[in-house]
Amino acid sequence: MRPITLLSVNLYPLHIPFLEPFVTSFGEEPFKAGILVEVNTLEGVIGWGESSVELYPGYGAETVVTGLHILEEFLVPNLSGVMIHHPTDVPALLAHVRGNHHAKSGLEAAIWDAFAKANDMRLADLFASCLPDGHDSRNRATVGVSIGIMESIDKTLEIVRKRVGQGYARIKLKIKPGWDIELARAVRAEFPNILLMLDANSAYTLADADHLAQLDAFNLLMIEQPLGHDDIHDHGLLQARLNTPICLDESVKSLGDLKMALKIGAIGVLNLKPARVGGFTESLKIYQHCAENNVPLWIGGMLECGVGRAANVAFASLPAVTLPCDISATDRYFAEDISEPPFVLNADSSLSVPDGAGIGVQVIGSRVAESVNRWAEVTGGGEE
Repeated sequence: MRPITLLSVNLYPLHIPFLEPFVTSFGEEPFKAGILVEVNTLEGVIGWGESSVELYPGYGAETVVTGLHILEEFLVPNLSGVMIHHPTDVPALLAHVRGNHHAKSGLEAAIWDAFAKANDMRLADLFASCLPDGHDSRNRATVGVSIGIMESIDKTLEIVRKRVGQGYARIKLKIKPGWDIELARAVRAEFPNILLMLDANSAYTLADADHLAQLDAFNLLMIEQPLGHDDIHDHGLLQARLNTPICLDESVKSLGDLKMALKIGAIGVLNLKPARVGGFTESLKIYQHCAENNVPLWIGGMLECGVGRAANVAFASLPAVTLPCDISATDRYFAEDISEPPFVLNADSSLSVPDGAGIGVQVIGSRVAESVNRWAEVTGGGEE
């Protein structure tokens, strides 16, 4: 494959209004925040990636402000003028910075996009070329939808009806103590046959095991990350007391974490978020381990804009991704995204992989500028 040489990197803070508020156990996301990464190459190719950082250190430790700092001061300077023979070489070039997976993932994703474009390949096909035979893209990703914590069970049921009516094949409900058993009971009573899962975002402790065991009555696909965001051990103890599979999210930040969780029986399903593990190179290693060990796998989302969504759809189209993913259609989140075309839900609850080279979507410069201006307005120019 043809290598690329990196000339410059531009960073744009994101502020994209949501159509609906999104509330989890650690608070409300007032708007879509993040960092858009633009890579320019000597070959005249532009690559785009998204660092899925947030306003506050809730889901993870990184924020937009820390992400911009790490990228500008430590990551981007190390890549200036570097020739990239393959995107899987990038993590070694960033290894001098510990952690900061979300910031790194956006930069790496932009390089994956540029490399795919330079070689006239779809990103999905570039991913498949890194895997053994039999892992070609299916050209679409089966998806579900995530519903945040609402003001009432009745309001939640109203939203579930809407999403089921739109054709989503799997419903995920955010839960927290006091917003769990009765919620699941009400939704399951009205929708006895839908694929239903719950996501706790680390809102419980092992002392809640008997309480969580009540959820076994509702035929759930899984319970996602019920215990500590950095815990594997106690999830193993909890899984032994539940019939419902535990899905790990925040706890698995590397292939090593996954291997440990499997060894002690702490995981039944994996939610793989490429941003959480540092990018697509590590994601491919995790994907292959899941494929080889028959670990049920799906791709999670960080409420990405069209750039991050396109890359995730490409990855989620790989065949060992066996469960519906948290990569909903564009109109689930935004009235206007920063890229075109929007992602539209197909009749089979899937999103199609774009046909073009790289991520296959076109970033709209005027919308990026508007996003940056909105960010400046609410942050006073980006300072905290």
